[in-house]
Amino acid sequence: MKIELPCYGIVIELGPEDPERPGAYQGGNLVNGLEREDGDDEYNAAMDAIESMILAHACSGINVASLAYVEGIETAVEACANNL
Repeated sequence: MKIELPCYGIVIELGPEDPERPGAYQGGNLVNGLEREDGDDEYNAAMDAIESMILAHACSGINVASLAYVEGIETAVEACANNL
């Protein structure tokens, strides 16, 4: 399953469905993720963490493409940009 989020060009590809957990997936991959800043290790680590959370939520079956979730991503990225 492929999920294209309407923010930051994020694209997720999920693996096969998990037969033991309906609605969940057996792993996945971020095909396109958040942009990084050269030389800004703290900001880049924050983007890694946000990406990891998005992927984990998608694999567990959370609708990461919902308007509320996408707004949460945007708020988290903006907070990192403003504070790191």
